[in-house]
Amino acid sequence: MTKTDIKSLNLDELGAFIQAFGKEKFRAKQIVRWIYQRGVTSFAAMTDLSKDLRESLETRAFISDWEPEVTEQSVDGTKKYLFRLSDGQTVESVRIPMEGTRTTLCISTQVGCAMQCAFCLTGTFGLVRNLETAEIVNQVCAVAKDGPINNIVLMGMGEPLHNLDNVVRALQILYLDEGFGFGTRKVTLSTCGLIPEMLEMARRIPVNLAVSLNATTDAVRDQLMPVNRRYPLKELMTACRHYPLKPHQRITFEYILIRGINDTLADARRLVKLLHGIKAKVNLIPFNEHGESAFRAPTPEAIETFQTCLLDSNIVAIRRTSKGQDISAACGQLKGKLERAQKKLPAPTPGGEERESGSAA
Repeated sequence: MTKTDIKSLNLDELGAFIQAFGKEKFRAKQIVRWIYQRGVTSFAAMTDLSKDLRESLETRAFISDWEPEVTEQSVDGTKKYLFRLSDGQTVESVRIPMEGTRTTLCISTQVGCAMQCAFCLTGTFGLVRNLETAEIVNQVCAVAKDGPINNIVLMGMGEPLHNLDNVVRALQILYLDEGFGFGTRKVTLSTCGLIPEMLEMARRIPVNLAVSLNATTDAVRDQLMPVNRRYPLKELMTACRHYPLKPHQRITFEYILIRGINDTLADARRLVKLLHGIKAKVNLIPFNEHGESAFRAPTPEAIETFQTCLLDSNIVAIRRTSKGQDISAACGQLKGKLERAQKKLPAPTPGGEERESGSAA
């Protein structure tokens, strides 16, 4: 008999699972509390369940439990985790200290990525496979062993909306009051702009939306983000205008500033026009130079001019600074470093692609 990983089931699925062998559906909430609030990995330890139920669960299910294979910690407190999956693949997560004692966790949704964004190291691996629901949830479970997590951003390896079903189920689990109890305002999902999946997600589950924009013309965005050839800027911005938002919500637009590519005052002015009619805020992220890319970081003057133009147009514009620059904190760096070591390839110069793992929240 193939056993079911309990962490792959949302609350309704878990209830149906235990009902199938004659147990009360409400026991599912007790099981969830044991796993996500108390960190229990053995059914035998769930002492408020009957012995018969515990034995039935032991026969039919298991509770997966992750430990990182490699960790790196920065002087600024950022911590990078690399996890080895059951099929030998690897995936990364990043724990990011924010203001005060708050912590944001950046998690991955795929092994590799199919989107092939020009500035992104993860895209160079290609898409290997989607992460299963339990593999998304287990990143949170594993990192929570190092302390509380206040916010989650799905901005790590992969395009979350390319793995929509598993992402939705993982969010349903993370939102459970009996489990981690993350409020919907505490979770942000970043997409390169898969329009049908973006609107489908809005119908299925609430989550803060971040759109990786990075250009103000189709010609430049085609170069940086091949997805734009399928969903050009006009269609993407129309979808954003119609995206259902609660009164307090805004769509976050992530904009990686690259010298001579998308960092001019003309770009800033076009961005203001693109965002007209959208409840928006903009995260400005200076490109972090590294040896595997010909792109260069913008000058401080260009950043200042770009941000000032947005602010003068009453657009919330926040400059994000990369964290963990002394470690492999950007998406795919630690994975790439280990793969190079295994193949005995030379390391690139320091730095990293700017997906949002060092700048999110």
